[in-house]
Amino acid sequence: MSADLSPVIAATAQWLVRAYPAAGGALSAALAETQARQAATVAARLLHPTPVDVALLAIVGPGGSARLDWLVGADADATEGAEHGWRTWVDETVASWAACLLADPALAAAAVAALAEEDADADGVCAPAFRRLTDPDAHDRRAASLLRHPDLLAPVADLHRDGLAERLRTGPAAPAKAA
Repeated sequence: MSADLSPVIAATAQWLVRAYPAAGGALSAALAETQARQAATVAARLLHPTPVDVALLAIVGPGGSARLDWLVGADADATEGAEHGWRTWVDETVASWAACLLADPALAAAAVAALAEEDADADGVCAPAFRRLTDPDAHDRRAASLLRHPDLLAPVADLHRDGLAERLRTGPAAPAKAA
C-alpha cells in the first residue's frame, strides 16, 4: 500500500524539508530528509489506512501545498510553474500530522506502535523501523533543528492535530459490513 502513497509521501516530505531546511551540509540535509520522509510515511499510512482510502486519494487528489505555503510565508511566485508540479501532491493533513510527529518523538512512537498493531492485525507484518523519527540521536536533532522545532511547526501541526489525536485514540474506521 505504501507504494500507492509514495507520491504523497515524497511530495509532503519534500515540502517539509523546504519549509524547514537543514543547516550544515549534505549529511544534515540527508538526515533531515530521512526524518521528514519517515514522518510523512507514518502520517500518510495513518490517514489512508486501507486500499479504498488510497484509491479515493488517487481519484480526488491530495489538495496541494497552497495553504501550507501561505502559512509558512512561502513566496507565491516561487511556488508556481512546471518545476513545482510536485506541490500538487502535497497532502495538507499528512503534512500537519507529520509536523506533530516530528515535534514530539513520544507521539511519533505511539503512532508507529499503532501502525505496527494494525499491520500485525492485517497480515502479521510489523511496521518498519522508524528510529530516526521516534528516537532521534544528537546528529538527527542537529540536522533537523528547524524541522523538529515545536514552535516553528505549530502553525502547520495545529491545523489537524485534533484529527491525529482522535485517529490514535480510536484506530482506523471499521469497514462497513454487508447486510
